[in-house]
Amino acid sequence: MRAGFIFSEVWIGLRRNATMTIALIVTVAIGMALLGIGMMINTQVSQAKNYWTDKVEISVFLCQKNSPFDNCKGKGGVTQAQKAKLEQQIKAMTEVERVEFEDQAQAYENFKQQYANNSVLVAATRVEDMPESFRIKLKNPENYGNVIETLQKAEGVSQVVDQRKIVDNFFGFLGTLRSSALVVALIQVFAAILLIGNTVRLSAYNRRRETAIMRLVGASNLYIQAPFVLEGMVAGLIGGVISGFMLVAAKIVIFDGMQNYLVAAARMTWEDVAVVIAFTMAVGVLICVIASFVTLRRYLKV
Repeated sequence: MRAGFIFSEVWIGLRRNATMTIALIVTVAIGMALLGIGMMINTQVSQAKNYWTDKVEISVFLCQKNSPFDNCKGKGGVTQAQKAKLEQQIKAMTEVERVEFEDQAQAYENFKQQYANNSVLVAATRVEDMPESFRIKLKNPENYGNVIETLQKAEGVSQVVDQRKIVDNFFGFLGTLRSSALVVALIQVFAAILLIGNTVRLSAYNRRRETAIMRLVGASNLYIQAPFVLEGMVAGLIGGVISGFMLVAAKIVIFDGMQNYLVAAARMTWEDVAVVIAFTMAVGVLICVIASFVTLRRYLKV
């Protein structure tokens, strides 16, 4: 097999169908970029979930004097006896790994750190405004239902908050974003397959005389098919490289900005991005090769 002849045929095919080739490259690039973004979102969500699933706690807030919550109305603030009884009740639960008590002074310090950028809110808040609470870490974060249900009925408790629900809302948004990106990517991949088919069909039609001569001289099917398949491979490779640059830009512009709000252990690394880029490039080249091969068999009947 003469490699020089095959590569010259590849170049001729790409040049003759320049507009279709450019459209194919753009479609592959966008489709693979969207697929990669969906995978990057999935990686980010998985890493953040793994981190926060181990960190989230259940907060049991205690009644204060004149507390507006239904459990506290007309009962005054929680008593020392009720706090001691509640702590014993929490420690006796088999689902609980550890429990810590947070008094008003500690709650106020945490509040100041959390809202350090809002000096007006911090200045308007007093230590007496902060509720006392128990911070509970569960052995298995999934077994929160019985703990919350039991503690909500306990005396001296104003409300019970599962921090995981707050985190789940954020992850739910990211999950929707990931699904949307993957759906659009699949549509783009389908469009790329159709474009590949049309490009190969036009190329095969333009070179039908050369193909007939090759058949007459006894050229093998592989020898005839190779230039067309390589055209698809080149277009897929160029589209994959462009999508790689788009994914690098997405990492810098979108994900690095979002990761300012995440702890270091839950951030997506450049190694993760490299894996996504390698995978999307391989997928881009593979679908172009397969689509070229299948289309060629259908229209040339070699």
